[in-house]
Amino acid sequence: MEVDFSHIKVVGFDADDTLWVNETYFRETEEKFAALLEGYETKNKIDQELFKTEIENLELYGYGIKGFMLSMIESALDLSNGNVPSSTLMKILDMGKQMIAHPVEVLPGVEEVLTALMPKYRLIVLTKGDLLDQERKLEKSGLKRFFNHVEVLSDKKEGNYRGLLNNLQIKLDEFLMVGNSLKSDVIPLINIGAKAVHVPFHTTWAHEMVHKKAMESTAYLELRGIKELLMYLK
Repeated sequence: MEVDFSHIKVVGFDADDTLWVNETYFRETEEKFAALLEGYETKNKIDQELFKTEIENLELYGYGIKGFMLSMIESALDLSNGNVPSSTLMKILDMGKQMIAHPVEVLPGVEEVLTALMPKYRLIVLTKGDLLDQERKLEKSGLKRFFNHVEVLSDKKEGNYRGLLNNLQIKLDEFLMVGNSLKSDVIPLINIGAKAVHVPFHTTWAHEMVHKKAMESTAYLELRGIKELLMYLK
């Protein structure tokens, strides 16, 4: 569907799996977690239990690695009926710490795109997750210099976006959001009158998935890679 970007003055970027790799490390840790608990349940049951616990805990812990760690510990206790040894719980904590300490892998084309857009547009980061972790990743990525503003949101719903753009005095029709999640980075923006670009990542958390059929009448642009953004923002 054709979208007019001629009035855009501010471009917002999601961080995880848009600027740098993130979800891949969660999936790898889930595999390790399932292997750690294989004496108690099947891999399928362990995966289901962990996902269910994560969703139930979102309101308490929010998004990010720390909440994921706590959900893994809770799931391990539930799946083992409280019999999981302390040594296994320590291994789970270590897996979470390894995720936090993991080097930041900037995605291909990101720096080229930001370099080209910075002189022409106001660039901001709009992401969700743990504040300390996201600040750390932005610093380690080397991308901080490109952005006028960085905001770590508790969630990415219409109200979150509307309130933030209002606070930053950004007009809805002058704002474009770029991200990998249809649920978090596209639909809420379209619903409030802004514009959005979807740059899919090869791995998506189940909680962020949206059936493509639900998007058929939504006016947004989907790219094969972030470098294609330069074809539309002149």
